[in-house]
Amino acid sequence: MRAIGFLLISLTAVMAAGCAFVDVPLVRAPQPLAEQVLEGEGTKKILIVDISGTIGEQAKGGGLLEGEAPSTVSQVRESLKKAERDPKVAGLILRINSPGGTVTASDIIRHDLLEFKKRRNLPLSACIMGIGTSGGYYVATASDEITAHPTAVTGSIGVLLLTFNVEGLMGKIGVEVKTIKSGERKDLLSPFRRAKPDEERLVQEIIDQFHGRFVAMVQGRPGNRIAREDLLKLADGRVFSASDALKSGLIDRVGYLDDVIASMRERIGDPDARVVAYFRPGSYKGSIYAGSADEPAMMEFLGGFDALGGSQFMYLWKP
Repeated sequence: MRAIGFLLISLTAVMAAGCAFVDVPLVRAPQPLAEQVLEGEGTKKILIVDISGTIGEQAKGGGLLEGEAPSTVSQVRESLKKAERDPKVAGLILRINSPGGTVTASDIIRHDLLEFKKRRNLPLSACIMGIGTSGGYYVATASDEITAHPTAVTGSIGVLLLTFNVEGLMGKIGVEVKTIKSGERKDLLSPFRRAKPDEERLVQEIIDQFHGRFVAMVQGRPGNRIAREDLLKLADGRVFSASDALKSGLIDRVGYLDDVIASMRERIGDPDARVVAYFRPGSYKGSIYAGSADEPAMMEFLGGFDALGGSQFMYLWKP
């Protein structure tokens, strides 16, 4: 609203001045991250990093006057770089509210978190809010411990690939698609023809590899107490309530974000450590429960699925 008001004032000035020219940018240029203290007055800082919405590598569509918002991968990496330059940051909390996303984006974020932990040697906790499934849970396995809210849903260990087949529809409307290709399988999973059994087997092999990687990440997380045979039974894509996830060993405790903060303060030895978050100037975070301000675009609701532009392998819970 502030930007719209400024635009109206500028236009009024132009009309009043006759031939005067005012250069008003319609899209606000992206600003570097700034820090906001959410609570606490201690010396040390605990940084909250959001993993929210669909996890992807692509920039998210912004509002009319906002332009594109950074992707989840970009946002997390920028936050970690800023935190690495601040010696007062003594602990990191992932606040997760995500159904997951692409395999690659989830893996990049997990990798970046582990590398940050190595360089800074500080504790990392994850707090699953409403939902932390598939890629959201995959990212959480980088933390020292995972806490889930009592009403959270987590799990969904698995891989998903969505694709359309519109061959029948195209035939009904009299449209024929002709593909000229260099190899028999160059148009593998094309929406314009039905996949052959051997092609589906090729894709299934890739999915099985990604699934095996997911299982290995869960098994290798700090504090894991699940035997591989039992974990494989849990890793069939099902989701778990917080209490069931605790019984199964997928998380370490059930609690609230306040509990995670209190535990982190104890770990870093500062009972009144400042809880901080990074934000873009112009947005606002009023409390520890203030989520990321970016609203998901339509493609986020579709999990990054593009019927005609090529599907992606997803660590995503998509009921």
